[in-house]
Amino acid sequence: MGQSPQSHEPHPGSGDPWQAVSYLLTGVGLYAVVGWLLDEWLDTSFLLPVGIVLGAALGVYLTYVRFRSSNHD
Repeated sequence: MGQSPQSHEPHPGSGDPWQAVSYLLTGVGLYAVVGWLLDEWLDTSFLLPVGIVLGAALGVYLTYVRFRSSNHD
């Protein structure tokens, strides 16, 4: 009939380790591609490493914010 109050879905703020991994990999991958495209467009060679480092830093930050909010519930 209706959905039971105890659903099997994780709490929105719960700390899923695969979500942390996905933030890190997506951040590195996305900003690496952006850095590579800017390198090609501007004919430089330093933006790819900058994009990788920036993506890793943003991935760590997003992971920190996500897991911090799950601890304050």
